[in-house]
Amino acid sequence: MLIGLAVGYGVPADRLTDSPWYVRAAGLLLAIGLYGSTHEIDSGAARRDLRTVVVVVTVGVLLKAAFITGVMILLFRNSDYLVLGIVVAQIDPLSVAAMSRGNRMSDRAKTLLAIWAAFDDPMTVLLSLYLSVVAFRLAGRPGTPELIPGGGGLAGYAENLAGNLMLCAVAVGVWYASREGWKQYEGRRAARERTPAAGRAEDLPRAADVIALVVVLALVLAAATWTLMPAVALAGLLVRLGRFGKWIDPVVTGAFLLAACGLGLLLTDGVSPVAGMVLGTAAFASQAAVASLVPLMMPGLPRSDRVSLMLGQQNGITAVILALALEPDFPGTVGIVGPAVLTVNLLHYASNGLWGRRLRSADAEEDPDGQARLRTRIPRRGREGNEGQEGWDRRADPREPEGPLERVGLPPQTWDPVARPDTIG
Repeated sequence: MLIGLAVGYGVPADRLTDSPWYVRAAGLLLAIGLYGSTHEIDSGAARRDLRTVVVVVTVGVLLKAAFITGVMILLFRNSDYLVLGIVVAQIDPLSVAAMSRGNRMSDRAKTLLAIWAAFDDPMTVLLSLYLSVVAFRLAGRPGTPELIPGGGGLAGYAENLAGNLMLCAVAVGVWYASREGWKQYEGRRAARERTPAAGRAEDLPRAADVIALVVVLALVLAAATWTLMPAVALAGLLVRLGRFGKWIDPVVTGAFLLAACGLGLLLTDGVSPVAGMVLGTAAFASQAAVASLVPLMMPGLPRSDRVSLMLGQQNGITAVILALALEPDFPGTVGIVGPAVLTVNLLHYASNGLWGRRLRSADAEEDPDGQARLRTRIPRRGREGNEGQEGWDRRADPREPEGPLERVGLPPQTWDPVARPDTIG
């Protein structure tokens, strides 16, 4: 972003937004981000809590967008702010992946948040694209936004939907046919040569993965050219790159850095810090409100998981790229979304830091008598490579569901760190 700011002072922002390649470049970055957010969804994990997943990425996103939009329009009385509530209504999947490492959430809650973050990206993209037409109408502007193909009417929506379904079907069909074709070829070759088909098993994945890579590249380019973003999100659920899948995260990170640079270029036109801070605060509050309803569909969710979900709002690549894509039609979007993204992420790290500190202090909480409450610590004996090694008993960890919390209140001078549990008892 700082590089973009430095360059932006020498290049007028309107020269960028008025250039013919600007919308296509923004669409390309958006397509890359969408594929990256859906390509590694665990279908088994999604099926276990399918009802909750469907509700949070449909009704949940709509409720968040309505809450944020209501706050912005109520305070600023500007119909253009209709799209702003949707731009920041999603959770950034890259940030969620980074946050999940070392987090105290259970695997079930981590899976829900990861799926939520992956699927709400295409949902917010769709809402942003199509509701931008509504914002145009409310503002009394002629025409339709540049990102809406087909004129924005009912016929245009139907045409766009058909194009998305067709592009997705072609991409998935070519990917599937290539893999099945290679499998059948290997089977016939093995039967003809009377050799096991596994003799050239290395050739099948490599050739099929190359075809899959070509399919994904063509899919992303076509989606950016004709604004067919839902096709990318749907295909990302099915089309896998195999050995080339390890490139996806670096490519998505590079797209985010380019988007941040573009954001810096456009911020030279000025920012709206008050509107941005209000937008970011409303986005963070909307996540807390919607996540508080999750226990109704997932009973038995621990309190720590519920709070972590409520504090899970983060914004990143999708919000930044959507702001870049909407800037030509809604001037000033970048100047509001930039401070909003910063506000959301500051609130996220501050609140999660305080919550983590509270959990750690609860672990070292003192008894009413003033004696330190310590977890039962026992030696790990009889394990290979760990003879006599001390360690925490997992059953004594309050974050583990395997057993009750075992704590003792012995004075420090009488507590034996290698005592057996029955001796302490």
